Amino acid sequence: MTVKNAFYAQSGGVTAVINASAAGVIETARQHPDRIGKVFAGHNGIIGALTENLIDTSMEPAENIAALRHTPSGAFGSCRYKLKSLEANRAEYERLIEVFRAHDIGYFFYNGGGDSADTCLKVSQLAETMGYPIQAIHVPKTVDNDLPITDCCPGFGSVAKYVATSIREAGFDVASMAATSTKVFILEVMGRHAGWITAACGLASEGEGQPPHILLFPEVRFDQDAFLARVKECVETYGYCVIGVSEGIKNIDGKFLSETGLTDAFGHAQLGGVAPTVANLVKDQLGYKYHWAVADYLQRSARHLASAVDVEQAYALGQAAVRIALEGKNAVMPAIRRLQDSPYQWDIIEAPLKDVANVEKFMPREFITEDGFHITDECRRYLSPLIQGEDYPPFVNGMPAYVQLNNHKVERKLPEFKI
Repeated sequence: MTVKNAFYAQSGGVTAVINASAAGVIETARQHPDRIGKVFAGHNGIIGALTENLIDTSMEPAENIAALRHTPSGAFGSCRYKLKSLEANRAEYERLIEVFRAHDIGYFFYNGGGDSADTCLKVSQLAETMGYPIQAIHVPKTVDNDLPITDCCPGFGSVAKYVATSIREAGFDVASMAATSTKVFILEVMGRHAGWITAACGLASEGEGQPPHILLFPEVRFDQDAFLARVKECVETYGYCVIGVSEGIKNIDGKFLSETGLTDAFGHAQLGGVAPTVANLVKDQLGYKYHWAVADYLQRSARHLASAVDVEQAYALGQAAVRIALEGKNAVMPAIRRLQDSPYQWDIIEAPLKDVANVEKFMPREFITEDGFHITDECRRYLSPLIQGEDYPPFVNGMPAYVQLNNHKVERKLPEFKI
């Protein structure tokens, strides 16, 4: 078999465990020197391929690659960049082929979410459309947990553990001060269209009256009157009210409560802070003192509280991506298949990229209570296994010790290309 180099890149919002997938890819590739030469990483995702800004991971010692397993963020830099269609921008595809050919790249591993799956699918079609042989494998990753087919997405379990822990701890704080101070606390979490992270907040509540008392999902239109009535009921019954809210909740007319009017690089509406919007509503209509917080980057970078299940799955999917490529397959994504809930058992299957790209998985209605304000037992059974176990990073001088790679750049062979 001909030895070919591989290209690996990270895309979209990073997570606490995306580097574990990177370690899975690189360490597994190193076990097959008869098939895979070097693994080049793209600096800042697919942009690294287009600009020929490549990192030679073979220059990194084994201990650095192993340390990626407990290091958050994207070690090689990520991006939000979606390839246009071949008809709309043929020059980008021609450039990819130039770079792949110049560096003898025959394997393409793209680690990201739904938009990244679309990019990977387009790259997988280079052989058919442009005559260049390439095997493109998508490695799933997204804190939003909204990829289809896979039982869950690497990155989500750790976010779920973090937000559930945070809202439980904040709930203890509010309860202790509610008699004379804050009555309402609101935690805003990520989730543009899918409420998986908001649902995870619900794991903190395990009995009557325990916070969070209200969850606001993107899948359920925000009914202001019903919401205010529920807040009032909680404060009068429990003395306080803790709320978890998705950044992507919409009003009855279907408009984001926090839409700014701007769009991101993928064309998605850019959202502002929904927590202060909801908090001001509570203050204006009910007069309660409030506090709010936005989990923002903290929720997706909290490697110190990562789920052991999440870390294990992220690494295993990186390994599986390489195995799938070595089997000669193309345009597929390794995916998690749940075998049973308790004890949680899973294995890895293969999902065709055509069934993954640009498809979002939303919260099933049966996971949300009839009143729309909390999670059901069925949802709890789904979520609970994903946050199990602790996988602490090493600590030095009281702080987590994370690796920073040397990221040796590969010498460019081609003229500059502007994107």
